[in-house]
Amino acid sequence: MAGAATWLEMPDGQPLRLHDWPLPQARGGVLLVHGLGEHAGRYANLARWFNAHGYAVRAWDQRGHGESPGPRGVLSHADDLLADLSVVHADYARTLGRAPLLLGHSMGGLVALRAVLDERVTPQALLLSSPALRSHASPGLRRLAATLAQLLPSLRLRNGLDLERLSHDPQVVAAYRDDPLCHDRVSPRLADFIFRAGATCIADASRLEVPTLLLVAGDDALVDASGSRDFSAAAAHTKKLTTRYFAGLYHELFNEAEPGRGQVLRQLEDWLGKMVGPEGFEPSTKGL
Repeated sequence: MAGAATWLEMPDGQPLRLHDWPLPQARGGVLLVHGLGEHAGRYANLARWFNAHGYAVRAWDQRGHGESPGPRGVLSHADDLLADLSVVHADYARTLGRAPLLLGHSMGGLVALRAVLDERVTPQALLLSSPALRSHASPGLRRLAATLAQLLPSLRLRNGLDLERLSHDPQVVAAYRDDPLCHDRVSPRLADFIFRAGATCIADASRLEVPTLLLVAGDDALVDASGSRDFSAAAAHTKKLTTRYFAGLYHELFNEAEPGRGQVLRQLEDWLGKMVGPEGFEPSTKGL
């Protein structure tokens, strides 16, 4: 079940659907950023896992996704998703009285990381699941996306995601296919943003200043895991990054079949315990 739903209006008038899984006397909060074509409600199980570990959780349907209105997969401006994250993060930080942890999956991981590197947001920590730092798309397709982003930026095309490789759990794949809030569209402007932002994140890896856990699927057919490997190598000297690879696992690490999912969650739990400690992060009002 999705969390309690409300709306938050962006400065340009775009309403975004928020989902909250609150927790009385939470040790902190987690802000979740979903991936391309999906929506925040798919993270209910992960939200409940965080609830069980003492965290309140908020997620939102990014513009063009889920219950947030607008054409599917379309952006008005190349930085719309980054600007939205900044507003949602600030609003949630005010609600919590401290900055949340920030967790992004796939395209959401890319959005979260780019926003952190640009200092649009300063979360307590950053969690990245199969971030879209590099695509399997050919150089020709990337050049075409850049051209169409100038000529036909809102043209809605199929995103080409291989749903069979989301997870080894067939029920996860079937649920995604049957979910009316999931879609298979992407616009040239959004595709070009993904391609460009992934490359700049890798180039800017040395600027990482936030404690970060990078979870990488070893058999990822939806994003090219070499992007995460290159980012990890480039960010190693910052001493802020912990990287965990999961050989043989598919793209949606938190929705994988067991025992894979349990292995991922144990690594997450272990990292949180080391980084956060029994009393949680010290309250921070930076960015409020």
